[in-house]
Amino acid sequence: MPAYVIIGGQWGDEGKGKVVDYLAEKTDVIARFAGGNNAGHTVVTGGKEFKFHLIPSGILWDNTICMIGNGVVVDPDALMEEIVGLQSHSVNMDRLAVSERAHVIMPYHIILDQSEEDMRAGGAIGTTGRGIGPAYMDKIGRSGIRMGDLLDGKSLLPKLRFVLEQKNNLLTKLYNIEPFDIDALYEKCLEWGSELKQYIKPVEDMIQEALESGKIVLLEGAQGSMLDIDHGTYPYVTSSSPTVGGASTGLGISPIHIKGVTGVYKAYTTRVGAGPFPTELDDEIGETIREKAWEYGTTTGRPRRCGWFDGVIAKHTVKTNGMTSAILTRLDVLDGFKSIKICVSYLVNGEKVENVPSNVSILEQCEPVYEEFPGWTEPTAGITNSEDLPKEALDYVHRIEEIIGCSIYMISTGPARNETILINPLF
Repeated sequence: MPAYVIIGGQWGDEGKGKVVDYLAEKTDVIARFAGGNNAGHTVVTGGKEFKFHLIPSGILWDNTICMIGNGVVVDPDALMEEIVGLQSHSVNMDRLAVSERAHVIMPYHIILDQSEEDMRAGGAIGTTGRGIGPAYMDKIGRSGIRMGDLLDGKSLLPKLRFVLEQKNNLLTKLYNIEPFDIDALYEKCLEWGSELKQYIKPVEDMIQEALESGKIVLLEGAQGSMLDIDHGTYPYVTSSSPTVGGASTGLGISPIHIKGVTGVYKAYTTRVGAGPFPTELDDEIGETIREKAWEYGTTTGRPRRCGWFDGVIAKHTVKTNGMTSAILTRLDVLDGFKSIKICVSYLVNGEKVENVPSNVSILEQCEPVYEEFPGWTEPTAGITNSEDLPKEALDYVHRIEEIIGCSIYMISTGPARNETILINPLF
């Protein structure tokens, strides 16, 4: 069977966790391909709320094998905390596999991340401070520690000694921070290896075998396309590739195996941290959306910036990823608004702009051009059939399809698994 990819179509937090959990019932393998524990997915099922940061949200289904690919950076302490938390709810974790090639977020990465962000002051990017960026920097700089290294203490020690000498110089001389002790850090790494040994596996080979044997494989993205290091609002981006290309490099599979790419979009737009956001509502409406939807980060708890649906951004990510279908989430949040808007283009110095400028300084100057739609008074919350949606809500959904150039196959009308409208099957 081919692979199917789930991609965030905005700046993250689109509701991918619920989507993957919903699709997992008919999926054999779910594999995460990018990011780290800066991601946050929330799933509500059986009256319980589960928060995921590293482990694919499909782990709640007994029929799925869940994998963390080589493109992910892993904080071992965060991973163990998540594993133990799920085990406390009787979730079988024997179905989890973590790539030997995935890079480790070391304690010095977290300190460096926070210290660098502090030095940026007014120019801060708004990172989560989880060490994601520095871990990817070491990966590209060929001085990273990989999960497989934690299982080989003999070869690990010289690698750790080499990199720690560099990091301690940086910490002490630039940031005036106490250096790390090599012996203590080495022992910590051995402890991680012992705790996680049963999960560290050749994930890339396992996915290849699954595809060859006809399994249904779902590739789970983290963050959103507009946070992509190449195609997002650089430099206000993450350090990995949450677009479709990252699915191949982050799991070791050929693009020819990918049959479908599904983009997940909120019925409005949010983002966390700094960076341009043309449709941001810094007013009572924006605050109403935030509080009604409880738009606060799963990972950081920071309030998310809220705004109307940005069709320019959405159309850009549909094209960038070659989306074959789309999913609209949080439609119920818009229940009760007198009118609703969609951004269809921008104005920059009076000139019409229909594509996303690559220069963030230009994007910051963009004024949204809106189409306005009547709201609806009947609730959409909990609806499971599109025919039961208010006409105004259905018109809104159809207009989004026209603007982004992609058909919506699924609509989420609430946080629970069953609060979903399935219009067309994704696979």
